[in-house]
Amino acid sequence: MQNYSLLTDLYQLTMAYGYWKTGLKDHETVFHLFFRKHPFQGGYTIACGLQPAIDFINHFSFSKDDLDYLATLTGNDGKPLFAIEFLEYLESLENTLTVHGVPEGTVVFPHEPLLRLQGPIILCQLLETPLLNILNFQTLVATKASRIARAAQGEPVLEFGLRRAQGVDGGLAASRAAYIGGCAATSNVLAGKMFGIPVKGTHAHSWVMSFPTEEEAFEEYAKAMPNNCVFLVDTYDTVEGVKNAIEVGKKLRTEGHEMVGIRLDSGDLASLSITARKLLDEAGFTDASIVASNDLDEYEMKTLKEKGAKINVWGVGTRLVTAYDQPALGGVYKLAAIRKPGGDWAYKVKLSEQAIKVSNPGILNVRRFVADGQYAGDIIFSEEWQPDMCRFETFSGEKIQQKTDSHQDLLVPVFEKGKMVYPMADIHQIRAIAQAGMRQFPDSVFAQTSPETYAVGLEPRLLSFKLELMNRAK
Repeated sequence: MQNYSLLTDLYQLTMAYGYWKTGLKDHETVFHLFFRKHPFQGGYTIACGLQPAIDFINHFSFSKDDLDYLATLTGNDGKPLFAIEFLEYLESLENTLTVHGVPEGTVVFPHEPLLRLQGPIILCQLLETPLLNILNFQTLVATKASRIARAAQGEPVLEFGLRRAQGVDGGLAASRAAYIGGCAATSNVLAGKMFGIPVKGTHAHSWVMSFPTEEEAFEEYAKAMPNNCVFLVDTYDTVEGVKNAIEVGKKLRTEGHEMVGIRLDSGDLASLSITARKLLDEAGFTDASIVASNDLDEYEMKTLKEKGAKINVWGVGTRLVTAYDQPALGGVYKLAAIRKPGGDWAYKVKLSEQAIKVSNPGILNVRRFVADGQYAGDIIFSEEWQPDMCRFETFSGEKIQQKTDSHQDLLVPVFEKGKMVYPMADIHQIRAIAQAGMRQFPDSVFAQTSPETYAVGLEPRLLSFKLELMNRAK
């Protein structure tokens, strides 16, 4: 990965300079990265982006070119913004962080830390913006992909969004996150190479328009790629396009190949798919797929299924990779503890008139309890007060007390004092984690509208301590 250490907001560097000048740079801190509300008015979120974040931290350093650029920045008086000695300090900065993170593909909930960074305040501060950039976007898209995949009810979803994605980096990150969230393949060839995602694709309308007739266009494509024939049938008249595809499919069979299917990209997808299925079946192409695209998302897919559409492969692009109905997750990064070298921890809480924006103090983890094979509730706890039973009050005020069989802590070691200790998984393993984890929650948590609220709250002693800190700070 290229070094993008200047991919940050200027105020991270100005604060770092302030810590350096005031002698705070070696104070040890704990920061948590989390979000406050599920995206898409849903009941769950899929954590994504940990491994790219690890890669970023591993390559984090300031090059001579970076420092030469920073030396050109000036303040309001026209003088250099940063002292040369500070820039020299940045050049020598090394990763000494201890980091814990939630494995990608894990189902997570508001206020639960996705990352916990412990180390020098200056280093933790410099990483805030890039880590939020990575995890916010990939978590958002993985969640959207999961919702779409659930709407497909087991039928494959192909991610077709590169041409509408938010730039090159956005397109690559979206393809990765979409596969983790549940898509079966992508049209993005570079993402296929970089991440090992299956790639799928056939031809566009321009191919059909390049030939005198639609049937000739299909015939020439079949000659060129007899093992990849999904014909786009709506360039002119869709029903006639299906019939032309059938005729070419028959010729393919005589040559020992099979038409994979057809694609619908416009019109009344429900009605056209029903007609196409009838024509294909009557012609003996019962195994031919009907692929649909055209601004699909989980809501449109649900409507199409309710209308009896005969679509069995879904091509989803714009509304997936841009997270069309909610373009940002809103994750935040908050200081929770600080101490002088050799001193005791001072736990911190950020106050707000909005209860949802009051941060949680301490060195936090999340314990997920299991009862009768299903997840029963999550307790956010401080490392010094570890819960031994599933007893807590949720953020909505519901009191939970349940006998459980086992538990697991969601945050796992990633770096220990700068050394990476996390076993990197391949993308297929991560995708499998997401699918397996979702099976351990009640289906009602994943409802498209009005989902059930999964039980999450603070460990009782942590809650009492938080309230005490809030009262002290007033």
